[in-house]
Amino acid sequence: MSASLVSAYAPGRIELLGNHTDYNEGVVLGAAIDRGITISGKKRDDQVIELDSDSLGKITVDAFSLFPLVDNHWANYVLGVVNELRALGISLGGFSARISGDLPAGCGLSSSAALELASALLLLKLQGRELAPLELAKACQRAEHHFVGVKSGLLDQVTSLFGKANRAVFFDARTEQIQTIPFPEGLAIIVAESGKKRQLASGTYNVRRQETRAAASALGVRALRDASITDLFSLPDLLRQRALHIVTENARVWRALDLLAAGDRVGFGALLNESHRSSKENFENSTPELDQLVAIAQQIPGVLGARLTGGGFGGATITLCEASHVETIATELSTRYSALAGFTTQVLVCKISDGAH
Repeated sequence: MSASLVSAYAPGRIELLGNHTDYNEGVVLGAAIDRGITISGKKRDDQVIELDSDSLGKITVDAFSLFPLVDNHWANYVLGVVNELRALGISLGGFSARISGDLPAGCGLSSSAALELASALLLLKLQGRELAPLELAKACQRAEHHFVGVKSGLLDQVTSLFGKANRAVFFDARTEQIQTIPFPEGLAIIVAESGKKRQLASGTYNVRRQETRAAASALGVRALRDASITDLFSLPDLLRQRALHIVTENARVWRALDLLAAGDRVGFGALLNESHRSSKENFENSTPELDQLVAIAQQIPGVLGARLTGGGFGGATITLCEASHVETIATELSTRYSALAGFTTQVLVCKISDGAH
């Protein structure tokens, strides 16, 4: 193996609470999980970037003529990072990189942020450079904005980067405060794929961002973080629904901090149920498949709460349950949903793990 070959790893993340609150200057609670993406690579002597993915294929582009690709959309997450690091004055030429991992794409586990962060850490290592962690997270977020076309908040990158084993990550998108919160012992998290892949770049995510911004503007506030429930009655029906989700979701995150500190597992699980109900009824970013997974999970003994995770519009759910019953619950959830959906769904028992490195 060449001495110049280096590697970087970034995990996927689950969003425990704080659905679509980050780009509304709100608060979020997430966690890094024990599945992620590894990139191994080395510098080249020519002006070529070569990316080889175990599951997505191989591309070769001119390192100094970068633009978003149409046919190999997955590569834009890496190329966008190259673009943003150069904008920060980091000189990057040609390189070859191989991408592998065990993180399912399109499931709401933030495979995109994991790919961005692993790419950035690899390229910084190749150049012998470093960035402050939050600056690195923001560079990866800009890559997604500019090269992918998804106006995402900062939740995904922050959670993947700052994650710690057995600790949730609290992120205040306005103050940029980041804190790790002890996660109660004896709890386990199950991720269940709905079978409907998320396509955030298709525009619906950006539409929700526009709707929440319009609601804040109509209320005369900087962001929906500054609104209260009583403020919302003046809004048109659609904007009121969207704003209600954000306002109540922020309240759920603040409440979760108190419940976790008190070790109230049942109360914390109930917040997940409330969050999903709001996603379904107010934000309309759930799907029949996600609703079905959540409903099944909530009927299984030992389950404390369930909700969609991430942006929604497909993807996966998380189920919070007693660790002593996790394998039985995972099997039952998979069996019941697969029988209804007509295919075998992937159900993952996830541990809360360390962040990117």
